[in-house]
Amino acid sequence: MLSASAIAVALFLLASGMVRADQSQPRKNGSVFSNDRGRFRITLAGTEVGSEDFEIKPDGDAWVARGSTDLKVPNAGEMKVTGELHLASDGALLKYQWSSQAPKAANGAVSFVSGTAKCSLTVGTADPFLRDFQFGDPHVVVLDNNLYYQYAVLARVYDWAAAGKQDFHVVIPQDMTPGTVSVQSQATNGPLTELIVTTPDIEIHLFCDSNHRLMRLEVPSSKVVVERE
Repeated sequence: MLSASAIAVALFLLASGMVRADQSQPRKNGSVFSNDRGRFRITLAGTEVGSEDFEIKPDGDAWVARGSTDLKVPNAGEMKVTGELHLASDGALLKYQWSSQAPKAANGAVSFVSGTAKCSLTVGTADPFLRDFQFGDPHVVVLDNNLYYQYAVLARVYDWAAAGKQDFHVVIPQDMTPGTVSVQSQATNGPLTELIVTTPDIEIHLFCDSNHRLMRLEVPSSKVVVERE
């Protein structure tokens, strides 16, 4: 049985294998987002190990996307992680904040200023650790540990009209790590359309309905499945 940290590793975007690349341009007209709310059930090798409540909604002229994940893995204890994203209507990152209650209490934030992601991380009572990542483009995707609603955000930012392979700059705030992912649409015969998210280290499959809502996420290599209830 994988530990809670192993589940995280299965869904981390490991910076060691990531290659920087130019991101596809976002859509110009209207918002890439629409209201969404629900719960994801998280299973590991067929056994339920947690859930995540999430919501995406307007916030004035911008949008807010938030999620709260509870994990309970045998022989590994419990973990609770929350995260809140603030985004422009075209998907550009404005700010992000997160907190984790296990194994140690930790919290952090990201603000995006003139193409730079300014990250902070505080563990316990230690002084904050600060780090800046230069991207030169505000369209950076946050894919943080054990917060799966952020893949729902990625599915919205992906340009479905253009389709094909699209590369995205990524930041993983809990790891203070930047990187890049590639997203490729895949034709399917059923009611859901598949997006394949890849790095040199891992492949993640996203299944979306006709409104581009994330319905299911699979990591075949680790037998992790995240499914909308």
